[in-house]
Amino acid sequence: MVTHTSKKVYILGITQAGRTFRPSDWAERLAGVMSQFRPGGQAHGKHLSYSPWCVPTSVNNIRSVIVHEDLRSHNVMAWDFVMGFAKDNELQVHHGEPPAPHQSHHKH
Repeated sequence: MVTHTSKKVYILGITQAGRTFRPSDWAERLAGVMSQFRPGGQAHGKHLSYSPWCVPTSVNNIRSVIVHEDLRSHNVMAWDFVMGFAKDNELQVHHGEPPAPHQSHHKH
């Protein structure tokens, strides 16, 4: 049995059917919307910075967002929004660790 100690959830910009999710900047857009949810409350200042709980990245050359489970403790509605976005767009979600490169997700 594998137990995941990581509190990270990886939302990949690829659908369950294996298609690349568009627009190509979806990860930055989603993280931008979530930037106000952060430890200590909203950041003050002129420059947008991403919340450490919702960070755009690339996993195996696929645009992705890493969501930290502390977001759920801080604001469950924000967590539900991000997870709902992934579900509504049929994006691949991995809990605990990113998927291995070239891992097949096709159901036969």
